[in-house]
Amino acid sequence: MKSYIIVGLGRFGTEAARRLYELGCEVLAIDRSTELVQQISSYVTQAVVGDARDKEVLKALGAKEFDCAIVAIGNSLGDSVLSTINLKELGVPYVVCKAYDETHRQVLLKLGADKVVIPEQEQANRLARNLSSPNVLDYIELSDAYGIIEVPAPAPWIGKSLKDLNVRAKLGVNIIAVKQGDRINVSPGADYEIMPGDIMEILGDTDALTRVQKL
Repeated sequence: MKSYIIVGLGRFGTEAARRLYELGCEVLAIDRSTELVQQISSYVTQAVVGDARDKEVLKALGAKEFDCAIVAIGNSLGDSVLSTINLKELGVPYVVCKAYDETHRQVLLKLGADKVVIPEQEQANRLARNLSSPNVLDYIELSDAYGIIEVPAPAPWIGKSLKDLNVRAKLGVNIIAVKQGDRINVSPGADYEIMPGDIMEILGDTDALTRVQKL
């Protein structure tokens, strides 16, 4: 199970924390606002009031033990810079940051952030992709070359097991989760048989995801 620490519980941080927790990840959420921490507490593994600008706070929370940190403080360059520096110095393997413009993005990258996102820009890209591919319910861009799509199970897959489909070898993608109504099956086993109404979360490069959309 992957573990994430989310710094900043605005709209972006809150949605990231909740989504990761729903996908079965361990999530620690941190913010200076007691109100925001209380609001998220039921939807993550742990939520604490704290200031990520203070390295000792992050150290006490065991930040270096997490697989990834998401710095979701997009409205303050100083706060996001200090938080990012602290997390990298503590040895967090992968740090993702939110930026409000390209200048902010470049600063964070130079300071060692592994990935920097500009949510408004990515939302526009997602909308364009979804509109151009009506069967795609959602799209998450991981990089210029890789992403995750959420699509209804293609008709040719219905009634077949993941082992029979062997999508990794045949299409170059990985099925990372299957939604069934309000339930989500994370990392379904090879014997899982795809049912009508299943929603697939599929990881792959751009070309491979395009092949899936054409099924």
